[in-house]
Amino acid sequence: MIVEDEALLALELELEVESAGHVVIGTAASRKAAFDIIDETGPDFAFVDVHLSDGPSGIDIGRRLAERSIPFVFVTGNVKRIPEDFVGAIGAIEKPYTMNGLQNALNYIAATVAGRDSATPPPGLILPERVSAS
Repeated sequence: MIVEDEALLALELELEVESAGHVVIGTAASRKAAFDIIDETGPDFAFVDVHLSDGPSGIDIGRRLAERSIPFVFVTGNVKRIPEDFVGAIGAIEKPYTMNGLQNALNYIAATVAGRDSATPPPGLILPERVSAS
């Protein structure tokens, strides 16, 4: 699932996710649309922008995903908007991101979600402890 209110960014992210062999079950630009996808489809994983068309509702979406034990990462232009505990997110990808950086993060995330021990997180993926330590 992709939660992003900028159509071009959502499309680019969807193409990258699908080229990595995954299926995007839905794209949402607002809290209500995201909640509908979560409640009706139950995605395996989500990319969530913090600031959407209806305000900084990405945090609420993250909480809903965490309540349902659905892994997710934030994709945002301002990591400082994410609460210190990341509301349960695996991490964050800061905008603007490169396609190579996104691909490396996606590979790490896929391995983490699958329960495989993977190598060091790629530089493009910000983990919760990296933010709180800085």
